Amino acid sequence: MKKLNIAVGIIRNPYNEIFITQRAPDAHMANKLEFPGGKIEAGETPEQALSRELEEEVGITPVGATLFEKLEYQFPDRHITLWFWLVESWKGEPWGERRTAWEMDCHRGIAGGGFSTGK
Repeated sequence: MKKLNIAVGIIRNPYNEIFITQRAPDAHMANKLEFPGGKIEAGETPEQALSRELEEEVGITPVGATLFEKLEYQFPDRHITLWFWLVESWKGEPWGERRTAWEMDCHRGIAGGGFSTGK
C-alpha cells in the first residue's frame, strides 16, 4: 500500500488572515482552495519539507513553524498523513505558484465555512 506524508503550511499574518491558494483549472481537483504544501521526500523531516514546499510554491522561507495538527487518512489504495504547520513569521512575500489565484482571507470566515472564491 502506498504511504504518503504531506507537509502543509497554514500561513497566518498579524491580521489573522490566512494565505489560501486556488488550484489551477487544469489540475487534479481543479479550482479547489487549498493550503500550500506537498509530499515529504525520502530523508526529509516534516519541517524540512515544509520549508522546501513553501519556498517552491509561494516564495517564502518560514522563520519557525508550530505543528498545528497531524491527521491520518486511510483510503483503499493509500495511507496519507498530513502534517499541518502554523507559520506566523516568514521571509519574503507570498505569491501564487504557476499563476494560480491566491489571497489572504480572514480565518473567521474560513472557520465558518465561508471560504472566498480565490478570485
